[in-house]
Amino acid sequence: MNKSESITNLATALAMAQMNIKGAIKDSANPFFKSKYADLSSVVEAIRPAFGQCGLSYVQRIEPSDKDEVRVETILMHASGEWLSCGVLNLPVSKADAQGFGSALTYARRYSLAAACGVAPEDDDGNAATKSAPKSIAVSVWDTMPADEQKFLSDIAQEVVAQINLNDIESAKKYIDDQNLDADEKTALWSRFDSKQRAALKKG
Repeated sequence: MNKSESITNLATALAMAQMNIKGAIKDSANPFFKSKYADLSSVVEAIRPAFGQCGLSYVQRIEPSDKDEVRVETILMHASGEWLSCGVLNLPVSKADAQGFGSALTYARRYSLAAACGVAPEDDDGNAATKSAPKSIAVSVWDTMPADEQKFLSDIAQEVVAQINLNDIESAKKYIDDQNLDADEKTALWSRFDSKQRAALKKG
C-alpha cells in the first residue's frame, strides 16, 4: 500500500467524514435498461461537504498505458500532509479514439473515487419526478451534439438495428454497453431508434 509514513490524522478524518457522507444520487438515466445511476458529479457532490469539513481532499492521477485502456489512481490527502493511494483502476477502451478514451476515463474516475470514499448510490424519487420527459431530453441532447458525435452515435445505432433485425437482442444490448457511452450519449442514441426497436431492447 502506497502511503505517507503516517496516516493517523488522515484515518481519523476519513472516519469522521464517512459518518456524514451521503449516498450519491442516481440522477442520470440509462434509457436502455430503464434504470438510473449516479454519475461522476453525483459522487463528487456526495463527498464534497464532509471532505471539506474534515480537511480531506483527493487527486486522481492518470497513468500512461501502451494498451487500449485508461488507468486512474485516486489519492486521498489530509491537511496535515498525510496521504494514501487507493490503488490503480484500469478499464479497457472499447473504441480507440478520443470519444472512447473520454468515456472510459469518466467511468474509471467515478468507480475509483466511489470505492476510495465508500460512496454508494441512493435513489431520489423526488428528484426523478422533476425531470423532463425522456423523449424531450433525447431531442435536446441530440440537437446540441456536434456533427462528428452524431455520426459516431448514428453508426452505433445502425449496428444495433442490424442486430435487432436478426432478432439478436442480447448482442445488440451488449454492443451498446461495450461502447462506454455517458448518460447524454445514451439518451441521444435512444432517440435514433423507433418505437418497435426500443420495445425490442426493453424486452430483450
